[in-house]
Amino acid sequence: MNQGKHTLLPYEIILLATSGDSEAIHVVLAHYEKYISALSTRAVRTEEGMARVFLDAELQHRLENKLISRILAFDASMISGTAKESMPKK
Repeated sequence: MNQGKHTLLPYEIILLATSGDSEAIHVVLAHYEKYISALSTRAVRTEEGMARVFLDAELQHRLENKLISRILAFDASMISGTAKESMPKK
């Protein structure tokens, strides 16, 4: 993915993921992997006063699980015909 340029997930992947297709769900998770990692990064100070940055794995898993639950709860039929038409084709 290019820096500063956002890509959209293909509509077909969204439909498959919302219907529970595990491969499509993995595609969605991979699409948001960097964002979830950024949200899961924590900075702490050591006893010596040094800053230490680490990935909070528990928070990362919670965010991934929340994304999966929202994918499965999403009603793709709510997307209007106009929105579907404006989505990029493969």
